[in-house]
Amino acid sequence: MTQTVLDLLHDVMTSPWIYLALFALALLDGFFPVVPAETAVITAGVFAAATGAPDLLPVIAVSALGAFVGDHVSYLIGRGANDRLRNGRRSRRAFVWAERALAERGGLVLVVARYIPGGRTACTLTMGAVAYPRRSFAFFDAVAVLSWAIYSGLIGYVGGAAFENDPIKGLLLGLGIAVTITVIVEVVRHLRRRGAVAEAGTGTGTGTEESLAARLPR
Repeated sequence: MTQTVLDLLHDVMTSPWIYLALFALALLDGFFPVVPAETAVITAGVFAAATGAPDLLPVIAVSALGAFVGDHVSYLIGRGANDRLRNGRRSRRAFVWAERALAERGGLVLVVARYIPGGRTACTLTMGAVAYPRRSFAFFDAVAVLSWAIYSGLIGYVGGAAFENDPIKGLLLGLGIAVTITVIVEVVRHLRRRGAVAEAGTGTGTGTEESLAARLPR
């Protein structure tokens, strides 16, 4: 079974269509976050180290470009879905988080949000909904997608180099590193959120959401 999976992955990764597939997955992931774009980039990085195909630099380039386009699609969706995002039962919490973070950190939040599960899409939608300047959005998004593509590709490459004769183990190592980093980020966010809630409970947080929303660019 393992050999069958390995042969299938090898066929996919050595196909000339792999770069187009990575571009498409990264694009879709920008506004449909259940698409496993990061897993695909990590896998490509593993095989780049273990077998030499595909090439790592094109993997990073097409993944970043696809993510850049996908984030702009999400931004445009946000421009036309402001009320629905704010009032949706599932999206409201993510929208409020992204709105608050955007008010506090500006465009840099887009770079941070790319490494937070669900945060990237919430952030790009929010930036569109509040009409964040398009040129500034493009600049910060370029930094975000390039850092993400390099990060994902290199994690896979490290795994593939560590288990050059066993790409499956290399893939598991790469995915394990990615999951570990995500868990650390989430733990830090949880601890900071608890601290913020405790501070708000003392009375210093009254009207915070309203004042932050008022500071967002319109």
